[in-house]
Amino acid sequence: MPNQLEEYRDYRSRMNEKLLGADNKLIKRIFNLDTNAYKEGALDVKTKELLGLVASAVLRCDDCVKYHLESARKAGANTEEVMETLGIATLVGGTIVIPHLRRAYEFWELLETQEG
Repeated sequence: MPNQLEEYRDYRSRMNEKLLGADNKLIKRIFNLDTNAYKEGALDVKTKELLGLVASAVLRCDDCVKYHLESARKAGANTEEVMETLGIATLVGGTIVIPHLRRAYEFWELLETQEG
């Protein structure tokens, strides 16, 4: 039985493949822009992922929060950095962000548990 992390990754991968396979030029360009925006530049990748995490939490997109948590972890973010980032997101977004903060913390714990 797949766990939450596997389900998230499988769903994201499967649906991205379908979306990109539809060969819609606009969607492909948006995906490309997103990919390139998070590459190393004046800001390092970890900083960009933490910024993406703030924006995603404030906009209350749980899938986006998961994506940026996983990407930030891959870029070397630690628990203290993620919690400080989520604190800023909650401050900016207000108390309506708290349910997303809970799910974000739960997903971060899952990443730490399953990936060491």
